[in-house]
Amino acid sequence: MYLAVWMAMAGRSIIDKIFVIVFPVTTFVACGYEHSIANMYLIPMGMLIKESYHDLSNTDVISWYGFAKNLIPVILGNLTGGSVIVALIYYLIYRRNATNAQMEDTN
Repeated sequence: MYLAVWMAMAGRSIIDKIFVIVFPVTTFVACGYEHSIANMYLIPMGMLIKESYHDLSNTDVISWYGFAKNLIPVILGNLTGGSVIVALIYYLIYRRNATNAQMEDTN
């Protein structure tokens, strides 16, 4: 998801921005990854639906314990993936040698 935002910032027109967002988001969903913000909506929504339909009352997975059990590893994974892995890749791609940077600054 961070990659979609990062790529959209590189787009010059609205069409560019929309077009580059589609592929990272589609890949994220197709791989079955979970997103903490989406889960903060979907799991409580499941709890509300569970209370409305008596047929679903035996599902113990949809509870506050299940919510915490899901959300903690998902948040840790999202933080690691977004802030460490994507940031590391961009650092490696866009890094400059210290001597080249000093030479450019003096010119």
